[in-house]
Formats: sequence, C-alpha cells, structure tokens
Amino acid sequence: MTEELHNLPTEKVLAALQRGDLSLEGEFIHGYNYTFLAQVKHQDISFRAVYKPQQGEQPLWDFPEDTLAHREAAAFLVSEALGWQLVPPTVFRDDGPYGPGSLQFFIAHNPDYHYFNLSDEDFQRLPPVVLFDLLINNADRKGSHLIFGPEKELWLIDHGLSFNTEEKLRTVIWDFAGQPIPEALCDDLRKFKAALDPTSELAAALGEHLTPREIAALNARAEALLKMDTFPYPPQDRRAYPFPPL
Repeated sequence: MTEELHNLPTEKVLAALQRGDLSLEGEFIHGYNYTFLAQVKHQDISFRAVYKPQQGEQPLWDFPEDTLAHREAAAFLVSEALGWQLVPPTVFRDDGPYGPGSLQFFIAHNPDYHYFNLSDEDFQRLPPVVLFDLLINNADRKGSHLIFGPEKELWLIDHGLSFNTEEKLRTVIWDFAGQPIPEALCDDLRKFKAALDPTSELAAALGEHLTPREIAALNARAEALLKMDTFPYPPQDRRAYPFPPL
C-alpha cells in the first residue's frame, strides 16, 4: 500500500529513496525538463516519488549543465537544517532508470489550489517560504510550486534553479515586502548559519551537490538576511518574477 509521508519517519523515507526498487509509472508533460512519476518499494513500505534525471535537463545559459538535480537535493538539506520541513524528502540518486537524478517523495495534492487562490489562513503561512527563497536564491518560485498535502501541510517543490552565485531571485510572492521579518525565523536562520561552518556535517552534505563558491554565496546570503529588518522589495534593475507565473 502506498504510504503518506506523515506516516513515515524521514530517515526511513530517505533510505527508501536512496536504495529502494524504482519503477516508472508515467511522465509529467508540463515543464521544460523531463520529470517522471515513479514507484519506490523498500522493505515494508511503498510510495510514489518524482524522478528528474540529469540527462533530461535542458541546457541553461546561467546554470552549469547537469546540476539541477543536485540543487533539488541541496534545497531539501537547507530546509531540514533550518528546521522548517518545507521541502519533501529528496535525494540525488546515481542509478535511476535514465541515469543519475533527483528523487523526491511525491505529495498528493490538489493542483488547482495554489498561491493565486489561497485562503487568508494559508496565505499567512508564507513568510518562511519568502525567507527560504531569499536564502537559496530561488530563480523560479511559481505559484504552483507551493502545494498543500493531505493534512494541509505546506510543501515547496521545484528548486532546480536555485543556489546561483549571482542574484537570481524570481518569485510571485512579493506580498510581504517592507514587513518585519519574524524574529523566530531569524533565530532559525542564525542557527542555520552557525551550522554551516566549513567543517560541519551540513557543509559536507551540501558539498556533494554545490560548489564551494555556491556554498560561500549561501553563507553570505544568510549573513545579509540577518542584517535586514524587513523583507525586501522587488529589484527594479532586473526581472523579479518567474515566467509563466503559474
């Protein structure tokens, strides 16, 4: 029987993603890169996952080739280190059906419920999303890239265009610009920055997916965000919104 994420320990899910039997069920036809729905079976559990092979990544002028899947895995590590659990369990797997790629627990959700039609209650849950995207330098936060699971838990997906060393933030969520950054989020960010010490386990784990320059840029963004009192406004000298927005 396919399991829901809230029924499973994270470490058990990660082990299954990394070592479980993997079979493809179909392909997601919307998007620029090849993305597949897969079934993962490992020991006594079975669940669906999203598989993004490196060889299905379209070349981009501003991101190195064959790195998007690694960035998906890095986003999960950052989310976990912050203690926010915003990104579904994600690994980089070497032996996928079409070669190396990212593999992420699939969250069952209603695709018609997204940023552009959120309830007021769910909208108020977005400040951590804004800070997370600022931290990882997310160049593609579309409205459909935040989803709600069976227990109304908030999840973020599609982070292949993140962690660039140059400022690339493109997001639909600029609603909190000028508002104070909640102190609780700043506390989490301070702990994250301390955990990003060059000799730390976090730095070593991120080093499997990002370059030293990208990790240094991540650390610099954390430091810069901690000096801000309010969420920033959209830049005026470059494109600040993704296309398409949904």
